[in-house]
Amino acid sequence: MKRENYISWDEYFMGIAMLAARRSKDPNTQVGACIVSKDNIILSTGYNGMPKGCSDDEYPWDREGADTKYPYVVHAELNAILNAHGRDLQGSRLYVALFPCNECAKAIIQSGVKEVLYLSDKYADSMATLASKRMMESAGVKFTQLRPDTKQIVLDLVPEEERR
Repeated sequence: MKRENYISWDEYFMGIAMLAARRSKDPNTQVGACIVSKDNIILSTGYNGMPKGCSDDEYPWDREGADTKYPYVVHAELNAILNAHGRDLQGSRLYVALFPCNECAKAIIQSGVKEVLYLSDKYADSMATLASKRMMESAGVKFTQLRPDTKQIVLDLVPEEERR
């Protein structure tokens, strides 16, 4: 008899996106993304952070002031698209913690992603989010806010023989 309390595909892939977010060095916002094929194969992941070769210690993480993180940080969605290294993303799904901004929406549309599943839409009324939704609707990219049954996934990294 098989287990009955396993997670759904959506919970699994959003869990991967949330795990990727844990790699972000951003002290305020950690976002992760996971791109998945039509056959439920992970094509790429990404998280918000500085571009390769740009030290996390040499660039600002401030949100306000003269020198902020905003001109430098690569968003999770764009990182996931770039990390795909040219793989065909046509018809894929993108799981992401936070609804994509307008710049990421452009990359999502251009890359061929056909569905975006997200957890939070905390900037729903911002111009960037409204522009993003308008472009994705025009381009036929479906977007859905996930409300998973599983609210938390706990990972145990202790080897089985060491558990008590």
